[in-house]
Amino acid sequence: MVQLLEDSRYGRQLKLLGVEGQNRLKQATVMVAGIGGLGGTAAMYLAAAGVGKLILAHEGVIHLPDMNRQVLMDSGRIGEERMETALQHLHRINPETQLEGHADRITEESSRPWVEAADIVIDARYDFPERYALNRLCVRHGRPMIEAAMYAYEVSLMTIDPGRTACLECLYPEGGQPWEPLGFPVLGATSGLIGCMAALEAVKWITDAGNLFTDRMYRMNVLDMSSCTIAVKRNPRCPCCGTGGNTDESIAYL
Repeated sequence: MVQLLEDSRYGRQLKLLGVEGQNRLKQATVMVAGIGGLGGTAAMYLAAAGVGKLILAHEGVIHLPDMNRQVLMDSGRIGEERMETALQHLHRINPETQLEGHADRITEESSRPWVEAADIVIDARYDFPERYALNRLCVRHGRPMIEAAMYAYEVSLMTIDPGRTACLECLYPEGGQPWEPLGFPVLGATSGLIGCMAALEAVKWITDAGNLFTDRMYRMNVLDMSSCTIAVKRNPRCPCCGTGGNTDESIAYL
C-alpha cells in the first residue's frame, strides 16, 4: 500500500528520475538555512519532491513585510514564531517528509550538528556573517553547499563541493562586505525563482541527474532574462578551504 501511494504521489517525476532516483530523494537529508522567500520556496519543492528529511533554520517571528515573498508564512499569524508555521505548512504539502526546525541563526557552534546530519546544504541566509559561518561548517565537515542569493532583480547560484571547488570565501574574502540586512529590495517572484533553482540543484545532486553549477556561477537579471555563467577557480590560498595566506591574494579568479 505504501509503495502504491508513493508511486501515485511521485508518478509524474518517476518518469524523469526513475525508482532509484526517487529512493535517493527519500533517503536524503537536506538542510535549508533560511526559510524566507528563497529558502522557503526551496523547502516547499524539496518536500513536494519527496526528500526524506529537511532540517530548517531561521529565527524570529512573522512580520507583515515578509508576506510579499515568504510563501511558508501566514498573514493570520503575524507576530508569531515563524518556524512553527513553516513546519505546519510543509507537513501539509507532504506528510511523508520528516521535518526538523530550529528557530535560530547560523553560528559555527550551534549549527554544527545540523550540517553534520545533512547530505547537502542550501544557503539562503540574508547576511554575510551567517553565510560565512555556514560555508566554514560545510568545508570543515565535507558537505556540499548550494550558494543561492538574490538582490532586487538579480539572482545567482553556485554549488560548492568542499576540497574540490571554490568556496564562498574564495569568491568573497571575509570582511566588510556591503549589505543591508532586512532592508534590501525584494520582489517575491525573484526570490521564488532562485528558490526553485536551488531546490532543483539539490535534486540534481541527490539523484545524479544533469550537470551541477560547480566551478561556475550562474547569474540572471530577471528584467530582461539575460544570464551568464561565470567560471570560478578555487583559490589554494583561501583562508577557509585552502592553506591560508595573505587576504589580498585570497580572491577567486572569475
